[in-house]
Amino acid sequence: MVLYSRPMELSVTDRLEIHEIPGRYGDAIDDRNWDKLRLVFTEDAVFDLTGVGSRVLNGIEDIITFMEEEAAHPRTHMMTNIYADPTDEGADLRFRIVALIGGGKTGTASYYDQVVKTADGWRVQHRVTTLRRRDKRDAKVDLDGTAL
Repeated sequence: MVLYSRPMELSVTDRLEIHEIPGRYGDAIDDRNWDKLRLVFTEDAVFDLTGVGSRVLNGIEDIITFMEEEAAHPRTHMMTNIYADPTDEGADLRFRIVALIGGGKTGTASYYDQVVKTADGWRVQHRVTTLRRRDKRDAKVDLDGTAL
């Protein structure tokens, strides 16, 4: 007999707070208000940007410095497809962005967050960003050229 541990439950309040994280992140970046990233990430957060051609950021200070000095930011972030699944440690938060790059161009990316509840509220402890969904499977409709 296999016993499964149940992940922690997420209250409606938890879900609402977690759901705000992508918007707070996008606004902090769009406003170039790096200090507001402290409302998004834990002090020891890891932000893996290798999936978008950059590097791994370690800790909030590295994240803030990167955003100020190294990152090429879109003009606007719009977050979508936001959902959270409870885990033993907190929750897995998933979302996508549609980014207005400028010159009539747009881009998309997928975010895979591990969030934890801290004394100051829910924060991202680990984030991976990719250009393509990492869990997309091959489907016949995509292979035969009929999908848009």
